[in-house]
Amino acid sequence: MTIASPIPGTVPTYQVSELAEIVRALLDDMLPSVWVEGEISNLSRPASGHWYFTLKDTNAQLRCAMFKNRNFYIRPAPANGDQVRVRAKLDFYTGRGDLQLICEAMEPAGVGELLAAFDRLKKKLAAEGLFDEHLKRALPTMPRHIGVITSASGAALQDIKATLARRWPLATVWLAPVAVQGNEAPPAILKALQTLPTLAPIDVLILARGGGSLEDLWAFNDEKIVRAVRACPVPVVTGIGHEVDFSLADFAADLRAPTPTGAAERVSPDIAEWRDALQSNTLGLQQQMLGVLRLRRQQLAQHAARLQALHPGRRLQQRAQQLDDLAERLLHASPLRRTAPQRLRLSQITQQLLLTQQRRQERSQATLARYASQLAAFNPNAVLERGYAIAFTTGGRAVRDADQLPAGTGFTLQLARGAVTAVAGSVIATKHSGREP
Repeated sequence: MTIASPIPGTVPTYQVSELAEIVRALLDDMLPSVWVEGEISNLSRPASGHWYFTLKDTNAQLRCAMFKNRNFYIRPAPANGDQVRVRAKLDFYTGRGDLQLICEAMEPAGVGELLAAFDRLKKKLAAEGLFDEHLKRALPTMPRHIGVITSASGAALQDIKATLARRWPLATVWLAPVAVQGNEAPPAILKALQTLPTLAPIDVLILARGGGSLEDLWAFNDEKIVRAVRACPVPVVTGIGHEVDFSLADFAADLRAPTPTGAAERVSPDIAEWRDALQSNTLGLQQQMLGVLRLRRQQLAQHAARLQALHPGRRLQQRAQQLDDLAERLLHASPLRRTAPQRLRLSQITQQLLLTQQRRQERSQATLARYASQLAAFNPNAVLERGYAIAFTTGGRAVRDADQLPAGTGFTLQLARGAVTAVAGSVIATKHSGREP
């Protein structure tokens, strides 16, 4: 920048504010954004949300300001004594005449090396396909068993438990407590990823921890853990740190949630929504069923009316009524009414014939009885009843003459009841009646 004198040969005179603005403009033109490392002191965080602090080393110090729109995502917030690295622009605060740094970004000192290592491993694993989207698995709609790998004493576990209890209390939670930072964290997390799915019938797994610095979250960038996440037999949801924090485990997981609470929300359906949907579906089904029932009742009534009209009993009743009508009409038009006197005369003649036939039958029965009496008088059995007997030769001929029975001849005497076999002796006398047999 060139400053011209308004009057040649004279030294210009400036107002304080004018010179301050010139200094400020010179700094803007001469020095772009730079990275500066030092220790924080005199940290102030007023209600406005801006941060004011001093960045110092053993030989010098600079005032610094970091406005709310820039410090919003810095987690955790810095404290006095922290060694940090800031990206800032040198500025001249004209109101106080101070030289200061306007900070645009902040990270713990030494983060640059960690980020470089992070990027190298990320590129390596990405080249192997560990982060490919087609490897991502869908989460179960209604998990019955949920695995959780996190610290047993951290706030992350309490947030997860509270969220699952509120949203999906039907699930059983299986906890694998592990260290989530420090040297002991990577082997503990690796073992939990490999063994928890074999020890419990989990449907989905949450890998989580609360927020922290890049160093605090570094265990989740361990290459073995990243590969174990991808190789886990059940879907893995990560909720590591805050929304701005990313780990390599997030890229390998089937789903990355911004926080532990978000991870619990992702794996759990909202039971209140399911209840509302069930009630809505139940009401809709009831309305549909009532509509169907009303339609079926109408159809049934129509069919019943048609059936009643076509019922055989109804038709028989109609036919019987028609028959009665025809009989009545026939009765009035029948020739029987005109032949009634003849039918009466016929009935009288029929009765006379029956009486005459009865009298003839009585006379015939009397004559028959008389003939039977006469016939009984000539019945040989009647003679035998009076004590007589009839002799028969052995040839069955009636003996009418004593000469028919020489002495020693056998014969049979037929009595009224039974017969006697005898042998003839000598003939005492023979007297004929004078009639030939």
